[in-house]
Amino acid sequence: MHQTIDPAQPQPERQIAPVRATRLQFMVEDDKAMLRAARDLTKDLGTAKPAVYWADMLLSAGLGYAAIATAILAGNLAIQILAGLVGALAFYRAEMFIHELTHIHKKALRGFRTGWNLLVGIPLLTPSFMYEGVHTIHHKRTQYGTVEDPEYLPLALMKPWSLPLFVLVALLAPVALLFRFAVLVPLGAVIPAVRRFTWQRLSSLSINPEFRRKAPEGAFAKRVRWQEAGACVWAIALLASPLAFGWRPLLIALAILSLTALLNQLRTLVAHLWENEGEAMTVTAQFLDSVNVPPPGIVAEVWAPVGLRYHALHHLMPSMPYHDLPEAHRRLARELGMGSTYDGANHPGLLVLVGRIARSTMLKRTNVEPSEGNSAG
Repeated sequence: MHQTIDPAQPQPERQIAPVRATRLQFMVEDDKAMLRAARDLTKDLGTAKPAVYWADMLLSAGLGYAAIATAILAGNLAIQILAGLVGALAFYRAEMFIHELTHIHKKALRGFRTGWNLLVGIPLLTPSFMYEGVHTIHHKRTQYGTVEDPEYLPLALMKPWSLPLFVLVALLAPVALLFRFAVLVPLGAVIPAVRRFTWQRLSSLSINPEFRRKAPEGAFAKRVRWQEAGACVWAIALLASPLAFGWRPLLIALAILSLTALLNQLRTLVAHLWENEGEAMTVTAQFLDSVNVPPPGIVAEVWAPVGLRYHALHHLMPSMPYHDLPEAHRRLARELGMGSTYDGANHPGLLVLVGRIARSTMLKRTNVEPSEGNSAG
């Protein structure tokens, strides 16, 4: 949304730069009708179905392991490339269940957290402690989009070169995780300063470089210890594997997991509009700064799996299981209709969203007061 300026009329001394003239400025108050509809229309939804979670996770992880084995063992380059693509997508879907683990009630899916960590989290060096206790800050009413939010940067207001850098740096994630668990964890066991640094700076799947994680406590601290120990042993085993099998299997696996990380970072790039500069926002403003990519297209189910194509709706109802989000969306879209606040968070696809954010970074931001500067990036 842009303001139209009539050159024939006198203008105030200070003008809002085009990139700031977003709909977030005009959503100061919450849309109570939408929030009420989200509550009332979904009362019969919200129960996590163990059969759905287990089947989806096991099939995704199984396909990923089968594909990575095929890529390692196949002698044909075309088959290796195809298997690598399938493996990256399958592992991506399996790994995205970490998002569900941060929101589901601890008693809702007995054994699922442990099973996921053993089958996916630890083997991929992203155990659930790296997201649990971090992602929930992103959903806090007064911290979303502020400097305290570990998962927010005003990417739409940053330099144009920051977008490709933001995405491509994810290719290094598997190597960085190997170093974290195989080197820093053992060092941290004997050097407290290394342990503190590793926990504060390298123990969360966050994008805000200013975020510092607080020390774990209670039952969560116990989960951290066994998950970190398991990932440490696995990482050391991976680094030692070339002694028995040569470097080829490890390098192929790292390449596939790099693609998985790249897919996730690209999805993160378009999960929000990233148009907030650090101010506290209403629930409705947070909703409109988040993104739904609903049907009829099916491609979004590939690049935003496990309910993440309904990311804006998720911000309205964080505890809603991913398998209920499509039905919740249908009900709200039908009830509230085209042109509603709810419709304002629906977007047509990945390329449109990338284009929007890229254009925002290229707009010249002038005549902005210091209080409107980038406080988070």
